[in-house]
Order: sequence, then C-alpha cells, then structure tokens
Amino acid sequence: MEQLPSKAEILRWIADNPGATAKRDIARAFGIKGGPARIELKRLLKEMEADGALERRRRSYRDPDALPPVAVLQILAPDSDGDQWAKPLEWQGSGPAPRILFQPRKSDAPVAEGDRVLARLTPVEAPDHAYEARLIRKIGFNPHKLLGIFRKETEGGRIVPIDKGADKEWRVAADATGGAKDGELVEAEQAGPRGRLGLPQARVVDVLGDPTAPRAVSLIAIHQHGIPDDFPDAVIEEADAMHPAGLGEREDLRHLSLVTIDPADARDHDDAVFAHADDDPKNPGGHILWVAIADVAHYVTPGSALDREARRRGNSTYFPDRVVPMLPDRLSGDLCSLHEGVERACLAVRMKLDEHGRKISHRFTRGLMKSIASLTYEEVQEAQDGRPSDRCADLMEEVIAPLYAAYEALKRARALRQPLELDLPERRIVLSDDGKVTSVAFRDRYDAHKLIEESMVMANVAAAEELTRLRRPLLFRVHEEPSPEKLDALREVAEASGFTLAKGQVLQTAHLNRLLAQAEGTDFDELLNVTTLRSMPQAYYHHENFGHFGLALKSYAHFTSPIRRYADLIVHRALISAHGWGKDGLSPQDIEVLEETAQLISDTERRSMAAERDTTDRYLAAYLSDRVGSEFPGRISGVARFGLFVKLDETGADGLIPIRTLGREFFHFDANSQTLMGSETGLTLGIGQRVTVRLAEAVPVTGGLMLELLAVEDREMPGGAKRSRRRVVRKPGMAKARSDKIKRKVHRSRR
Repeated sequence: MEQLPSKAEILRWIADNPGATAKRDIARAFGIKGGPARIELKRLLKEMEADGALERRRRSYRDPDALPPVAVLQILAPDSDGDQWAKPLEWQGSGPAPRILFQPRKSDAPVAEGDRVLARLTPVEAPDHAYEARLIRKIGFNPHKLLGIFRKETEGGRIVPIDKGADKEWRVAADATGGAKDGELVEAEQAGPRGRLGLPQARVVDVLGDPTAPRAVSLIAIHQHGIPDDFPDAVIEEADAMHPAGLGEREDLRHLSLVTIDPADARDHDDAVFAHADDDPKNPGGHILWVAIADVAHYVTPGSALDREARRRGNSTYFPDRVVPMLPDRLSGDLCSLHEGVERACLAVRMKLDEHGRKISHRFTRGLMKSIASLTYEEVQEAQDGRPSDRCADLMEEVIAPLYAAYEALKRARALRQPLELDLPERRIVLSDDGKVTSVAFRDRYDAHKLIEESMVMANVAAAEELTRLRRPLLFRVHEEPSPEKLDALREVAEASGFTLAKGQVLQTAHLNRLLAQAEGTDFDELLNVTTLRSMPQAYYHHENFGHFGLALKSYAHFTSPIRRYADLIVHRALISAHGWGKDGLSPQDIEVLEETAQLISDTERRSMAAERDTTDRYLAAYLSDRVGSEFPGRISGVARFGLFVKLDETGADGLIPIRTLGREFFHFDANSQTLMGSETGLTLGIGQRVTVRLAEAVPVTGGLMLELLAVEDREMPGGAKRSRRRVVRKPGMAKARSDKIKRKVHRSRR
C-alpha cells in the first residue's frame, strides 16, 4: 500500500493549493492510487475533520481558519521595510490570525496604526503572509465626496463642483492636488472637518482628466441624474456596527448544497439555489427547488438610518466601470453577500414542482445557510456541456445536474404559460484600466442564465401568492398590456415589414410571440423585437395587484434581490411579519406609506435606467469618436419628420440622419406608414431597410451620433452623399456573432 502523507503534509498542501482541495486532488498530489490506500486517506481526512484541523465542504476540504472575501481589519504599525500589515477583527480560528499585507493605492485615504478598514482579501502564496488586502473604505470615516473641475492657483488650487445645486467651491492644499492640472475633472473628498470661515478643504483622490473623456462618463451621469453616491455618516455608522447573524431561532439550512451562480464580475451574491429529485411517490418525476436570498431585513430595520437611505435610493445603479449601491459596502459586499464557505442569514423558499414544472406547493423559512461554491454562468454551462472544471466536476451529480433537470421542467411550464419571448442583443462595453472603451460586443447567453432566471421567477411568484394568501400588504411588480395606440403602431411596423398582427381579439402574449416567430431568422428579426419592446409600458411597483402581462402571470412580486432593490426588502419584511419570525418585519409606518413607497421606487428605477442609458450612449460615442468618416452597415430603426434613426450593426449604437442631408428633393413624412418619400424620385425610406451610412459626428459629451446616408439596400442615394472606395467597416467576428443570434431575454429588466 502507498505511503500516506502526514497530517502536517496534507495541511501544507491544502494551504498551498486552495483551489483544488477535493479528496481526489489530495490523492493525486500524493500519488495515492490503490483502493485500500484511498480508503485509508478517507479515514485520515475524517480524523482530521473530527480534530478540527480541516473543514469539509461537501466533497472538498479546506483550512477552517480561512477568511471571507470581504472583512473588517485593523491596521498594524509598519515594519522596518515600511510594509503595512493588518489583522482581522472577527477572527475565530483555532490558531493565530493569518498575516495580511495591506496594499494601499495612491487614491486611497491614508491609514494609520489602529485604524479599522473594510477590505477585500485575496489569498496568496507567499512565505510571510496568507492574504493581501485592498481598501474598500475606512470604518467610521465617511468623507463627503464631490465631482468638479480643478482650477490651478499659485499655491494648490480649488475645485468648482459640477453639481447643479452646489454653489460653494473647495480649497485644495498644494500637497493634496493629486497631480491634477488646470481644467481637469477630478473626484475629491473632504479633507478634515469644515471650518467656520473660509472655503472647506478637499483632497483630490482621482484625476479623471478631460471632462469629456470616457472615464468621466458615469460620474457625470450620476451627478446629472441626482443619484446619491455617498452615504450619510449615520448610515455608515449603523452599517459598521453590524455583526453576522447567528443561528438563533432560524432554521439550519447549512446542510443544503446551495450555490450562487453569477456573472464573473458580480459585485455581490444575493441569491443561491439548490435542487434535487422529489422522493414523494405521489409526485413522480417531480423536483424540489430551493431558492435562498440574503436576509437584508435583519440588518436594515424599519425607521433606521440605513432604511431611510435605502428607500431614498430605491435601488442600486450599475455602470460599466462602477456601481452606486443601495446599501453600504459593509452590507452589500460583506454581511449580506452569500460568499462561498461563509455562514449567512437568509430567507428561503422550498418549492415542490411536478414533472411539467408546475408549482404544487411552497414553504418559506428564515434560516442560516452556507454556500458551498460561488460559480459563474460560464463555468456552470461548461460543466453541463461536458467540460467541467475541477471544482465543478465534484458538483455535477449532486448540484449542477439536478438544477438543470429542474430547469427542463420549468421550461415546459414556461412554454405552456407563453410569456413574452423578446430576444435582443445585450451590449457589453469593455473598458481598459484607464477607462477607455476597448471593445463593444454582445454578451453570450447560456442556459445557465435561464436556469437562474426561471428559478427567481418561480420564487417571486411564490412570495406574491404567499402574502396574498395571508392577506398581508406588499408591493407587487405590475406590468400592464400595451395601449391601443402603441399596439396600432406595432401593427403598422409589422405590416410594413411583411408580417401580420391580428386585430379584434383580446391581446395575449401568445399573439405577440407568433409575430416574433414570423420574423425570426429574417432581416426584420431584431427590428420587430425592438419595436415590440417599445410598445410595452414599463413595469412598476404598486400596492395593488394588476398582474404581469409580459410574464403572463396573475400575481408577481420582487423577492430575490434585496441587496439592490428596496421593493424586495419590503416583501421580505412582509414575510417576516406574516410568519412571526421577529420584530424586524413590516412596520405600521411601512404600511402607512406603502403607496408612496411604490411610486418613489418606481421613479428611482426610471432614474437609474436613464442614467445607465445615457452612460452607454456616451461610451459608444467616445468609442466611435476616432472613426468619424468611416462607413458602417445598419438598419433604419425609426422614422420621424426631422429624419431617420439608424441602428449600427457593429455596436448597436443609434444615430440620426437629419432630413436636410438626404438630398435636394423634398421628403414627405407619412406617420401612418412610418416612411419618408422623395417628392421627385419617389424613393421611400422606411423602418427595417438595410442602409450604409457614414459617421459624420460623434459627441461623447452628449452621446449623440450624426450620420450621412450613403446607400439603401445597396443602392446609392441619388443626389446624396457619395460612398468612398474604402471598405465598409465591419468588426471581425461580429457577423458570426450576430448570425449565431447571441441574444438576451430582456424580460429581466422589464420584470
């Protein structure tokens, strides 16, 4: 029999290889191949687990003395080499706390010995330390942030804010300019307490350069749309005082193989899933699906400073280069985020599905869970497609395969329900380290995405049904059917494109799906999807239930994202009150202002969407600004009295062709047919036509694109702009990406 490693050797190997700690990885590392030897290794690992030297997470092992990805640290004195070290404040391991090297960036607020900081930790393989830490922010230090133009003076300078309501300038000392030059856009923070006389002091923390540069785009949008981007001191103090929730009277769910599945760049993890076959003989082929959601209500209680600020923000706002969170980092990135291997408070629902994906029953609970893995959509899909990574290989049988089995059942239920099947490409703007747009592509969309979406829809339905059954107040997610005017406009576009949408019947999503199916695979596919989307009213929150047309559901609420949506927090509180799970449920004040809250957070959602849309437009304009004069293929996406709107194939950006540039003849606008017709040539320009255009102007400050029409359906414009001999710009691989129909279900943003 092979020689077994010692316990010390196993511990050293696990510490050196934290990403590969399954039993088979350990066996492979020490050359253990025979059956008897593997049995002995299993016995040895169990012995180490019983001794507390190892912690078992399903089929993998790890040192129980590991730190979470985000933690509160205390700064220690610098060593003789000037390196800054830190120690965790919440260390509960059996041995001494691991050494943490603190690595400040130039823009970070200065720290000193004894300071407490919230930091992001990265495990490293170094001889003298186990982690490296990056500052998120100092605990108890909440400087006022501002955005403005730096004006150079003899000694230091001053900052002129760009905020609409700000009329006071800030003084910047000579040693606090951060190297900013006159006229540059800077992000700054308060430098010490405000004095009674003179201008307040500020320190430049980030130089953004040209105010029209891409890196400044999202910050300008934040300020222009009035999105709160710094937290009041009282909010930070409350968040900093929080501690992880214990088991108490919660249901212990730590035995469930719950996993989070998110984008690779996810900033938080607020939902986890687990599924298995139902062993009830009365439900053959059925499934049990668990959805566990971060218990934000435990930390954000009614009437608190945290609650007031979360309600004011309504939701988190996401940009390509940053996020403006609804909750401070201490909660959104730490205590409420379902990190791998960390115990977290949750609200969970256990749903029983039949073989056709229909929900037979559900049960809600307030529990304590521990995610066994933080997975990405890409790696889960790779595993399902037969190419599992090492860690996914150990999760296939117990976790991944059962989730996909439940998803197949949910797909069957979805097909019967016939929700609106809108498919549109989702642009992904990729930025370099200095904030410049390096590429604009379309996101891949996998069954892994749909698996999570359908699981969340089912949990949201269960929450709405549960609270309705218990006659408890809540906020519904409402989506009404399109108005007759919008429907007529859609019908006209469909007919102009050669398709039909029947009249004289009660509109159902199935009718719209048949229209979209007619267009699928044709040149009008994307056009009909976009036009159908534009005909839909925007979903909103309301204290009364008017159903959800787009999802074809009678009752729907938001339950699954309380870290980033206040509506979900209200639903969580309602569930807590309804089941008597604590005193942090829905308060009388919550109920009294429920209608007002619904309107407020519907408005903040629209505000965030407008800011995100403006930011995307500006990034696209910046990306295209150095390609003015180039030619692009596209399609007419809109017709107005003043010109044509064209969507460019390569980036999905929208540009305007002013009517005055179309030629010397007069063009008549027909609102009914949505066309422009030339008075002399009879040339008709309408929605859906293929065009070639020249980029005449790109203005990053406004996000505007001005185009010149060169050709329609490969015919040059008579009397208009002339085509150059240069080849039309097409991005490599874009044609294949579009032909492969890499698209995104937009119903998530509409839910």
